Amino acid sequence: MSGTDKVKYLIVGNSAGGIGAAEAIREVDKKGAITIISDEPYPAYSRPLISEYLAGDYTVEKMLYRPADFYEKNNIKSILGQKVTQLDAEKHTVTLESGKTLTYEKLLLATGGSPIIPKIEGSGLQGVFTFNKLDDARAIDEFLNRYTKRIRAVVIGGGLIGASVTEALLKREVEVTIVEMKDRILNTILDEETSAMEAEALTEAGVTIITDHTAVSINSYFPDEVSSVSLDDGRSISCDTVIIAVGVQPRLDFIKSSNIRVNRGVIVNRHMATSAPDVYACGDVAEAFDFIYKENRLTPIWPNAYTGGKTAGSNMAGIPDEYPGGTAMNAVKYFGVKIVSAGLVIPPDESYEVIREVHDDIYRKIILKDGKLVGMVFAGDIEKSGIIYNLMKDGTDVTDFKEALVADNFGLTSLPDEVRKARLATPPEEYISVVTGIEEPEEVVVEE
Repeated sequence: MSGTDKVKYLIVGNSAGGIGAAEAIREVDKKGAITIISDEPYPAYSRPLISEYLAGDYTVEKMLYRPADFYEKNNIKSILGQKVTQLDAEKHTVTLESGKTLTYEKLLLATGGSPIIPKIEGSGLQGVFTFNKLDDARAIDEFLNRYTKRIRAVVIGGGLIGASVTEALLKREVEVTIVEMKDRILNTILDEETSAMEAEALTEAGVTIITDHTAVSINSYFPDEVSSVSLDDGRSISCDTVIIAVGVQPRLDFIKSSNIRVNRGVIVNRHMATSAPDVYACGDVAEAFDFIYKENRLTPIWPNAYTGGKTAGSNMAGIPDEYPGGTAMNAVKYFGVKIVSAGLVIPPDESYEVIREVHDDIYRKIILKDGKLVGMVFAGDIEKSGIIYNLMKDGTDVTDFKEALVADNFGLTSLPDEVRKARLATPPEEYISVVTGIEEPEEVVVEE
């Protein structure tokens, strides 16, 4: 196949960022041609739900991010199951693996992240998987369905991906061992106390957790079949399958050769524009403004991708809009332990103030710098964490009522009148949005 098509708005990526951009464009431009390209063959689905699919709790239809007729209703052409192999930002063209070339007026790069694969001997064996997209979950599901015996799995990586796949595997009655190179699981999103709470919950559920060690080889007694994993201390763990879950990195394969400015990810300004004319980026692939650090950072989570996509889409359609900024934010519920974290979870030095409230199974911690919230971790009782998050996002000075923020009876009525009025003026979905994802662990944080 060859030839060239002309598109007004070309979106590479069919997840939260790409959909957010398409919706923003259609709000102001009902007719301009939109094409969405994805290397996955599926309509947009909620990627955080792949663990629910593997567990058997969700079908693909239930995972759809938008109704099946979304593309038709919004007059969007979708090219699914096709990779982009080349971008020529000067000529305003992209080339697909089929050889077809598309010319764009405006381009959005929403390519997401790809799994980090450490150099481990045997990582190419059958029975070794990553866990980043629906096809990964389907492949693991097919593997598990081949066996009648109880399967033993080693999960390499104790972050969000590792914990998510572990919970799904346990629901499938798989025996799981987690191997984490750092000293505790979920170390990038939780502090020591809440990490210990999750570790205890996983251990009580039957998971073996090994920290401070790495896997050095995946071994095979029979051709292409996984039999064990060897650790750096000489131990061997017998297993039938291995899930590599050490994190994700921005997907920059065809972008790096385009001369677009890239650091760890594609660098964008507050309009989500890249260094190339008419090219924008959002989501896991982009380094965008973090309102806690006041600088561009990778914050690969679902809500940030969608918000960044909306901003990009508006600007692509000629309506100036500024990205409000995002930050690390995660809502998790593994084995019944509900935890919400955002911003800094561990203060980097003594210039930060930490206020805690701990009793029974309740844990609340906020971190302040110069009277303003810069981080939070809530466990057990997370109902009011959305209010705290938005005080942090708004940069509200909480000096005069900081102790109230972790109290058992905290609520909107605990806030000073002028702050409360500002909060009440915010739609409820805005100040509780940090909690609504509790059933859907958010996109992963890049692990070093």
